[in-house]
Amino acid sequence: MASNKAHHATGWAAAAIAVAVIARHGGEAWYWEGVLGFVAALFGSTAPDWVEVAWWSRSRRLWITHRSWTHWGVAWIGLLVGAYHALGTYWLAAPAFGFACGGVMHLLADWPNPLGVPWIAGRHSLKLWKSGRCDLIVVAASWLIAFVVSDDFWFNGQHSVAVLHHLRMATVRF
Repeated sequence: MASNKAHHATGWAAAAIAVAVIARHGGEAWYWEGVLGFVAALFGSTAPDWVEVAWWSRSRRLWITHRSWTHWGVAWIGLLVGAYHALGTYWLAAPAFGFACGGVMHLLADWPNPLGVPWIAGRHSLKLWKSGRCDLIVVAASWLIAFVVSDDFWFNGQHSVAVLHHLRMATVRF
């Protein structure tokens, strides 16, 4: 599991991705839909963990096992795809899309550690590092994805291509 700070940092990246996609595919009120999607992505980035807590009881214990149904990849990706197809049609699609972006980013942040994430049927782990370690890598990767997606939607990918060109030229010199 990535740390709480890492989930919040990757949530901001997911929010940037959500706004870029909503702006491109949203309806006439894409600005307000983008704001709703942004806020929903921030909540979605921590949702797989806080949905497990029994907020209605005094003990605030988990009411279901950690990383079970709330971390199930099929549900989060299904919500993401369904909301994406409804963008521009229903105003609730934008916050649903943002929430799903945050949730999927949460799963991607949890995936590298040994406990893994139940993507389809059973848990799968990349087994790269233990929980809470290498958060900087997870956050940097999420922001790199946010940069590429946002650049593609806002600027037709011209900055990503320029960065790749500069990296290629830098490797040729060595």
